[in-house]
Amino acid sequence: MEYIYAALLLHDSGKEITEKGIAAIMKAAGTESDKGRIKALISALSDVNIDEAMAQAQPAYAPAAMAPAPAAMPAQAAAEAPKAAAETKKEEKKKEEEEEKAEETGMEGLASLFG
Repeated sequence: MEYIYAALLLHDSGKEITEKGIAAIMKAAGTESDKGRIKALISALSDVNIDEAMAQAQPAYAPAAMAPAPAAMPAQAAAEAPKAAAETKKEEKKKEEEEEKAEETGMEGLASLFG
């Protein structure tokens, strides 16, 4: 498969597909190449119009339809978002204060037990 990719890279770059070119790409990729396989590939590609073959194969490899983008937040909702966050913080702070008061009240009751 890597030999075919190397040949396609050369073709896409507008360069002639040669043994030397494929071997150079394989070496740059850090892969050892086999001269016999390179020769066989070049021989097999000699009668192939790569552009035509890619055009025919493209529908089979066409990407699936992209998912629709999420709808944008309406302007009013965007304007109300900071207000809602501020209200949530206020509610949390109020709950914390109530819990602290409940703890203090409970501690007063314990203190009365030990008089």
